[in-house]
Amino acid sequence: MSPDPRAPQDGLSHVRGRTDEALTETPVASLLAAAAARWPGRDAAVFVEQGLRFTWAQLWAEVETAAAGLQALGVAKGDRVGIWSPNRSEWLVTQFATARIGAILVNINPAYRLHELEYALHKSGVSVLVTAAAFKSSDYVGMLLKLGLGADGGCAKLPALRHVVRLGDGVTSGMANWSRLMAMGADRRGTLPPLAAFDAFEAINIQFTSGTTGAPKGATLTHHNIVNNGIAVARCMRLTEVDALCIPVPLYHCFGMVLAVLACVSAGSKMVFPGEGFDPAATLAAVQAEACTALHGVPTMFIAELDHPDFARHDLHTLRTGIMAGAPCPIEVMRRVQRDMHMTEVTIAYGMTETSPVSFQSATDDPVDKRVTTVGRILPHLEVKIVDVDGRTVPVGEKGELCTRGYSVMQGYWDDPQRTAEAVRDGWMHTGDLATLDAQGYCNIVGRVKDMVIRGGENVYPREVEEFLFGHPKVAAVQVFGVPDPKYGEELCAWIICKPGQTCTEDEIRAHCRDQIAHYKVPRHIRFVTELPVTVTGKPQKFLMREAMVKELGLAQQATA
Repeated sequence: MSPDPRAPQDGLSHVRGRTDEALTETPVASLLAAAAARWPGRDAAVFVEQGLRFTWAQLWAEVETAAAGLQALGVAKGDRVGIWSPNRSEWLVTQFATARIGAILVNINPAYRLHELEYALHKSGVSVLVTAAAFKSSDYVGMLLKLGLGADGGCAKLPALRHVVRLGDGVTSGMANWSRLMAMGADRRGTLPPLAAFDAFEAINIQFTSGTTGAPKGATLTHHNIVNNGIAVARCMRLTEVDALCIPVPLYHCFGMVLAVLACVSAGSKMVFPGEGFDPAATLAAVQAEACTALHGVPTMFIAELDHPDFARHDLHTLRTGIMAGAPCPIEVMRRVQRDMHMTEVTIAYGMTETSPVSFQSATDDPVDKRVTTVGRILPHLEVKIVDVDGRTVPVGEKGELCTRGYSVMQGYWDDPQRTAEAVRDGWMHTGDLATLDAQGYCNIVGRVKDMVIRGGENVYPREVEEFLFGHPKVAAVQVFGVPDPKYGEELCAWIICKPGQTCTEDEIRAHCRDQIAHYKVPRHIRFVTELPVTVTGKPQKFLMREAMVKELGLAQQATA
């Protein structure tokens, strides 16, 4: 029996994915066209909150109409079309309509406010923006008017912007409604270019990544990047046309757009969108109503579903698989998902927007201990090494920075050669994540390079402490980070959310730590909170927690040599 190619060789943390199945050069639109041809009458997408249902043939017809409408607005190959909306049918249609004419889709985070919106639209040179009217506390129309949107559709502060298409029935001067766009395209579908006109290696998508410092960076992805990653993810989950995936994660993010949508399209699986934004009750109801076999989410979503007071009233027996990703998953949550949600084949995925996104994913038949304690093994046609600060590959089992190479690495950051060169060196994407590889090639993410806390000369990885604290019976969620300290340089701080109906004290947490973990790993500062600052995708924003604690404690950052 030949050795598994995904295992490290020569004792070093360097692995390669399988190559027995070839990569595809299918462009995004052709992927959907193939699904519509193969499964025309099967359900493709259900938008529960909107009360809409599409077969694959109907979805393809909507896409072609919208593509012709965009073409009528003057959108040409290579032009940037922005989408600023929560999870709605129009988002899905726009994703494929832009691809149908070779335009580059620019995903705008639904949580963006005025400054971030202006930056993203200006940086990418968006000429047409498809926007919702509002979402939660964000008045999208109001913000666009503040940027100087005129009656002609142009915008004083955004010279590239020519048209704004708004969703819904409301009327705003200077904006065309979605219904108008579809009417413009209805009799122009015959003018669309042939599917063969598109090159899989051309840019098709710009996603702005949220960093803790500096302006957002526009990761530029190709058809080849995201189609192949979607196919790999679907194979890992064993998705087929009889599966139905519940998608509460946001479409603007790779989790929704690639791991959910493109994975489903490649396999013919039904896509079920519970609502515009995440709601645990709506998600559980959608799983039951549509007999979903798979469910995606970040750990905070799964926790909210499991802890919902009506959880036990929902029939989830149809669930088999899904993906938990976007942030490290507490092991106990993983076990509860497998046991209480029937997701015995749930997988964990790891990646980043710049790598389209997934590099590692657990398989449905991996040993249970590997599925609850690692992010799986490397996906096909990818290569990963773990390096020390000097760039040397570390021995198996040692910590270092994870670097990825292969088809998934982005084309670069849009119009930012300097930051592209800093991130991608000799074809290797430097992720900024600390990881280890075991002898079988299973990967464990242990933190961020910049998240490591150095307390009195001791290196502390917050992830390790979080896992331990999560074992306390009253703890529902926890984030650990460093704050400045005059004596030790840094001290640990823990923000904790208690389980519903529970209260906890600092003394209880410290008693839990006593004699169980090293003294330097016990948080000096403990705060009980009702919510954690997270991105729209559920990623904890530790820099905001750190800033809040620095202010509360009146701390000053210690200067270093």
